[in-house]
Amino acid sequence: MELLTINNVWMMICTALVFFMHLGFAFLEIGLTRQKNTINILFKNIFIITVGLLLYCLVGFNLMYPGEFNGVIGFAGFGLDAPLTTEGTLDLAYNEGYTYWTDFLFQGMFAATAATVVSGAVAERMKIGAFMIFTIIYVGFIYPIAGSWKWGGGFLQTLDTPFYDFAGSTLVHSVGGWAALVAVCLLGARIGKFKEGKIQAIPGHNIPLATAGVLILWLGWFGFNGGSVLSADPEATSLTLTTTCLAAAAGGVVAALVSTLRYKNLDLTMFLNGILGGLVGITAGADQMSPTDAIIIGAIAGAIIVFAVSLIDRLKLDDPVGAIAVHLVCGIWGTLAVGLFGNLAGGAQFVSQLIGVVSYAAICIGSSFLIIFALKKTIGIRVSEKEELEGLDAHEHGMDAYPDFRLNEH
Repeated sequence: MELLTINNVWMMICTALVFFMHLGFAFLEIGLTRQKNTINILFKNIFIITVGLLLYCLVGFNLMYPGEFNGVIGFAGFGLDAPLTTEGTLDLAYNEGYTYWTDFLFQGMFAATAATVVSGAVAERMKIGAFMIFTIIYVGFIYPIAGSWKWGGGFLQTLDTPFYDFAGSTLVHSVGGWAALVAVCLLGARIGKFKEGKIQAIPGHNIPLATAGVLILWLGWFGFNGGSVLSADPEATSLTLTTTCLAAAAGGVVAALVSTLRYKNLDLTMFLNGILGGLVGITAGADQMSPTDAIIIGAIAGAIIVFAVSLIDRLKLDDPVGAIAVHLVCGIWGTLAVGLFGNLAGGAQFVSQLIGVVSYAAICIGSSFLIIFALKKTIGIRVSEKEELEGLDAHEHGMDAYPDFRLNEH
């Protein structure tokens, strides 16, 4: 009983840290975008966490953890139904690491993260109504179904060499990243991003706030990865937090170095995204890596960020916050790295990791395309040119984030 209490308290602390990450995402997104769209981005972030939790309670949790099922899709029923003892009290033998309620809340915090990735990628030009509908469908149904394939005991867990994703490089970050890629393709670039075939920088309005957002996210990752140990086991937890931090540090340093060598300037935003890339990259195998492995994985993720951001721009895809490079590209890298480094490294594991990446690409690309394309053909997904130029805050919310402080913006 005492051990359960200790484990459960640690899991609740980690749940709070993952919740805190949503503030980090909000700060990062508004910092890297323009002042005139601040309310819009904040509204989306608040909508994601509130509606995401409600949907995960009503359908998501039992879609993701359906019990015995066919390995592809199952459903244990609507709402939450905690296991009870014969006396009608909560069955504390549900799990040696935490209670049923803690399990739901911790996993629910993860569910909303996938849509937050999309929010940043489509910032400054997507209709709020279309985004809300997409979030409801994607977070409420697609994310938990995809999650059940591994964490719910589905077909990826039953491979001869099970697919491995410790805390969600693929199950959380790539699930959001694939949808972000599809959305950006269907939505088109912001006005002024590409002129006469040339890439034009559109600076964010508050880089100090973006920096604060990244540091909050790094802190939150202590819960994201640390909680995924699913207990307060001292050795596993401390190793996981160590590898997480080392990968983040290596990702930031290498991204800054490569960016400086390539562009001849010390780009803080690339430094920040390098940190996030290292965090996403280590997430799939944080509990399986040595400190040296973690530094290598994070360093490669940091280099990947620089080239991925450049490639996305050259493809004329407009991602204001670098979400696709961070969450999709580094998510794929981190997932494959499990088969190359650490305790699970080997050919069979690498093949299983590849199968997992391809499987999630299929469901995420297919489902997000159907949802967003249907929205595009019905209610539309992009605001008018006037609304985009004047700002979504004024047109979609009738509010100004900084009513007493106006910047001259294009």
